[in-house]
Amino acid sequence: MRESKVRNLWAKGDCAVTGWLAIPSSLSAELMAQQDFDAVTIDMQHGCADYADVLTMLQAISTTDRTPFVRVPWNDPSIIGRVLDAGAYGVIAPMVNTAAECQAFVQACRYYPEGGRSVGPIRAGLYGGADYFANANKTVITMPMIEHKDGIANLDEILAVPGLDAIFVGPSDLAVSMGHTPGFDPKWDDVNDAIALIAERCIKAGVVPGIHVGSVEYGQKMRKLGYKFIAYLSDFRMLQMAYAKAMPAFRAGTPSADAP
Repeated sequence: MRESKVRNLWAKGDCAVTGWLAIPSSLSAELMAQQDFDAVTIDMQHGCADYADVLTMLQAISTTDRTPFVRVPWNDPSIIGRVLDAGAYGVIAPMVNTAAECQAFVQACRYYPEGGRSVGPIRAGLYGGADYFANANKTVITMPMIEHKDGIANLDEILAVPGLDAIFVGPSDLAVSMGHTPGFDPKWDDVNDAIALIAERCIKAGVVPGIHVGSVEYGQKMRKLGYKFIAYLSDFRMLQMAYAKAMPAFRAGTPSADAP
């Protein structure tokens, strides 16, 4: 089976950085996959891609060695199975707040006897190889999201679920559940304390902690806390930020302020 670059990095104790795709385009996926990321994640929850888009985007990512992830719209075994059959090597599921929800998610990602995923890998067999079925359970990465104070309250039970590989923190929803406003890189002490706690508990349990960040500076802080899977912005946000910086300079005739 084709190797997972992300699993190889984790085996060495290294951090994996993922690109994030909100734009439903195979061209954007191909462009992002050719940047210096270790993985590329297609966002079906808040991004604009549907299943037909995801299929072509996964094909575009597979022109490189970047590990393909999909964030599914919800913890639903029907869409989880479909994105895995399309060739996703990792699945991120939103709003997992209990051990039972985590167990249901992991079961949807694993073939019997470790889970209840139905067999029919279709494109995953083309991407992964003829031995896909034999190796999928130990290759596919299960990554539920902790993004609510209820998930933190149940964190130890969630981390004890067999077959769980990693946790992905959604800082925006986490901040909202704690009474603050949404956004990347939260500035509130209680939210940052919770983010540090998640990393500490994950490391103790042998589960990889991951998080979405909005800046290089905050990302480096997360690496120091032990986060080993970091998503940095998205294709949509990067495009938005570049033009927001460049156009005022263009109007003012300030060439030194060109977007990078």
